Amino acid sequence: MKALLLASEGEVEAPLLPPIPELVIGLIAFAIVFFFLAKKLSPKINKTLEERREAIEGGLEKAEAAQAEAQQVLDDYRAQLADARHEAARLRQEAQEQGVAMIAEMRSEGQRQREEIIAAGHAQVEADRKSAAASLRQDVGQLAGDLAAKLVGESLKDATRQSRTIDRFLDELENKSAGAAKAEVTR
Repeated sequence: MKALLLASEGEVEAPLLPPIPELVIGLIAFAIVFFFLAKKLSPKINKTLEERREAIEGGLEKAEAAQAEAQQVLDDYRAQLADARHEAARLRQEAQEQGVAMIAEMRSEGQRQREEIIAAGHAQVEADRKSAAASLRQDVGQLAGDLAAKLVGESLKDATRQSRTIDRFLDELENKSAGAAKAEVTR
């Protein structure tokens, strides 16, 4: 206040207080610039800000939509992966079942072949035994006939008679040996 009093007396000028006419002109110029800015630039600035806000909101909406779509794709992928795992497990189980069935089939086939081989072997042994018995019977008969001829001193030339005698003798031996085997079994 003291500075105003001194300024009005004209003695000392206040360096911080502008003269009144300059102050009025400055206020009028400020009002014109403010009015110009408020009418011309403010709508453009507001429009730019609104566009920027809409772009940001649109970008956020697009990002949310993209994220939702990505989540849906991820869920679909996980579902497909789970289905693929279930299918793989099912195929693996089927393969194991088929493997077990094939092993069982191969075992039964092997068992059948083994039984056939054993049966063929038994048949062959029986045929060989019969052949050997017949050959042995013939050889023993021949030897027995020769021995009997030497013991008796006469020749047993009648082959049919000789054969019947030898067969009867061998049958008696077989019956005795079969009877002895049965007696041992019953003990």
